[in-house]
Parts: sequence; C-alpha cells; structure tokens
Amino acid sequence: MSRMLKNIKAVLVDLSGTLHIGDTAVHGAQDAIAKLRNHRLKIKFVTNTTKESLRSLHSRLQRLGFDIDPDEIYSSLTSARRVVEEQHLRPHLMLSDSAREDFDGVNVVHPNAVVMGLSPDHFNYDEMNHAMALLMGGAKLIAINKVRRGMSLGTGAFVAALEYVNVESIVIGKPQKIFFFVAALSMGDWIIECVMIGDDVRDDVGGAIEAGMMGMLVRSGKYRAGDEMKIGLSSELVVEDVRAAVKVVLASVG
Repeated sequence: MSRMLKNIKAVLVDLSGTLHIGDTAVHGAQDAIAKLRNHRLKIKFVTNTTKESLRSLHSRLQRLGFDIDPDEIYSSLTSARRVVEEQHLRPHLMLSDSAREDFDGVNVVHPNAVVMGLSPDHFNYDEMNHAMALLMGGAKLIAINKVRRGMSLGTGAFVAALEYVNVESIVIGKPQKIFFFVAALSMGDWIIECVMIGDDVRDDVGGAIEAGMMGMLVRSGKYRAGDEMKIGLSSELVVEDVRAAVKVVLASVG
C-alpha cells in the first residue's frame, strides 16, 4: 500500500500526538519544523480536532514554542466551514464554544444542516432529539469526523446515533480523501508531491496514502506496536518521532 519517499515538495504534519501531546511539545519538534523550512519545503499543519478553534490551536502552538502562521493550519473545522459555504447551508452547530468561533458570520437561522463535532455538553437527549427532527425534515448531516477515542466515546458514536434515522452523514475530516486533496491544493502542490507525517495509522497515514500521498508513521501519541501492519506500511516509513521523520524526509530530497 505504501510507496517510498521521492519528489517531495510539501509536508503535512499532524498536530496532537505528533508535534505535541497535550500541553507538552514532543522533544525536538520545534527544531524539526525549522529544518523543513530551511530546506524550503512547504508545510501545512493538519488536525482532526473538533474542540478547538483555529485561534485556540494557534495560541497553544505558540505557547509551546512553534513558529507557525495561522494560515498554515488546516483543520477539519476549516474544511467543514468550506463545505457549509459552498453548499449554502445554514447549520445547527453541535460544537464546543471554542469550535463555534470558526463559524462566526455563518447564517444559522432556519437550519438546513446539522454540523456535529465532539461537544459533550450538546450530546444530551434534548439536543440529539432536536438534531434528529431537523434531519427527518430534510437537513443534511455534516460529521466533522467519525473518529473513535479509545476508551471514551468519540464523535463517531453520536454521528452513528443520528444516522439511525436513515440519514447518511457527509464526513469531512481525516481520513477522507477530500481533506488531503484540499490541504495539498492550499499549498499549490499536486497530492503525489506531498508526504503526511502523523501518529494515527488510519486517519493520518492510511488516509493520506489512499488519497495518493506518501505517508510516514511516528511512534508517539496514538501509535501502538504493530499499527503499521494494519496498512502494510514499509518499516522504513515508521520512525520514532517527528524529528526522525523530518530526517528521513530531508535525506530523500537531498
């Protein structure tokens, strides 16, 4: 399934689990990003988070010592807003207060769509019932992602509950191909010229490879021993952390 690294012009880097874990930066991650910049490689920082706005994400990264411009961050929330605007949707937002910031200015009067991210405060009977009523009335269901969260319920479980009313969700974030296509195009590059570095074998690396990118898996964050076997990833593309991944990338570009 995987292919070796060559002709790299752009790098997509996952955030949580790859650059940082919680409020702690992965050791040497800041220097690794600086090395990519020194080699004039384009960079896009991608994330599936549905809890934090772009402003909040950028502030966190700055506190951790990363020199990143807000325009370099592409999130599943960003992607969801793009879909809402392109399809002229008026969403009922089942999102955290922080995530709602990324939909400022969007018309939410008389909703014809339900946009769902991870927002435990909204996952109660009344809110879910209201969303179900909208869907039964013809509204679209936009799932910012359908991820699982280990031993706790992720967005996917609640999306599945709403799909029970015989509605198929439109899934926006990783590992959807469109997420990677748009991220690559935002840098002005062909998808085959991009490599994705991440800790999630399915959503980061597997999704990127399915979309036509190259992919590298780091043994941090979500990684569990043997994950690479799930997608037949070559051992040369599985490395200890983002520092090691950048070293391999730079060696491939000369």
